Amino acid sequence: MNILFCGTSEFALPILKQVLDSKWNLQGVVTQPDRPRGRGRKMSSPPVKEYMSGSEIPVYQPGSSQELIEIIDRAQLRPDVIVVVSYGLLLPVPVLELPPLGCVNLHPSLLPAYRGAAPIQRAIMNGDRLTGITTMYLSKEMDAGDLILQEKAEIPEDATAGDMAGVLAEQGAVLMLKTLAMLQAGTVSRRIQDNEQASYAPPLNKDEGKIGWDQDANGICNQIRGMNPKPGAYTVLQGRVLKIWGSRVCNEEIPGCSPGEIVNIDPKVGFSVETGQGQLFLTEVQPAGRQRMTAAEFVRGYRISPGMRLG
Repeated sequence: MNILFCGTSEFALPILKQVLDSKWNLQGVVTQPDRPRGRGRKMSSPPVKEYMSGSEIPVYQPGSSQELIEIIDRAQLRPDVIVVVSYGLLLPVPVLELPPLGCVNLHPSLLPAYRGAAPIQRAIMNGDRLTGITTMYLSKEMDAGDLILQEKAEIPEDATAGDMAGVLAEQGAVLMLKTLAMLQAGTVSRRIQDNEQASYAPPLNKDEGKIGWDQDANGICNQIRGMNPKPGAYTVLQGRVLKIWGSRVCNEEIPGCSPGEIVNIDPKVGFSVETGQGQLFLTEVQPAGRQRMTAAEFVRGYRISPGMRLG
């Protein structure tokens, strides 16, 4: 069975590795173009391209849908199936219609829940304790194709979006191999999605990371987890941005404190902040212009005291 793989981010790597190690013929890998990244704006290759470095399998980086069509024609690629994982772009109709066994995608949610670019992050931010992975046929509409296989996965109460992405990518690699074997054997059954049950997970933006301390502690903790590793949750302390990477909800209550107020400081552990309901103990932070550090390191290196206000 001939396969064309389309993927860009680190989430795609476990699936790509499984395909490379399989008995099938990987004709080529399609990923997004190199782009400037970081403070220095240096050109950087996407993780999938870096992973394929040194391989004899061709890697293509089309800048548009039309260029992708032209690449497939020029290279005379005739895949039996196209595997798409975290590619980041919609495939044009001529490409969707090319492989006889279809274009299959791995999506990190239990579709039709959380269609879109940020399903893991949105599930965590909403306080969900259950998510999963889905293999599906691609269609013209985003994440609306027929379902093939699904598996559930629990979200631990302290898991970040980065943690769950790693778990679901590994779990998804196994599910994708099973899906491809079924496609080759002709034993796939497909289920139409119930569009009335669909929910959506649009991309995160930086503004969504701003913490409103008048929210309850659980909601803020979920926001911090969902925003980790990017774009990151943040607040302001003494006029400077302070990113918050880790926290846990406290049961302790101190009357007379207002949301955003620092209420307890422990140089060995960190510090706690009053919220609209309950307290939040911060465990990992990042001052402006500095590296991430434990909240204990922050307390020992910066002059903060009870009564100071965040936000």
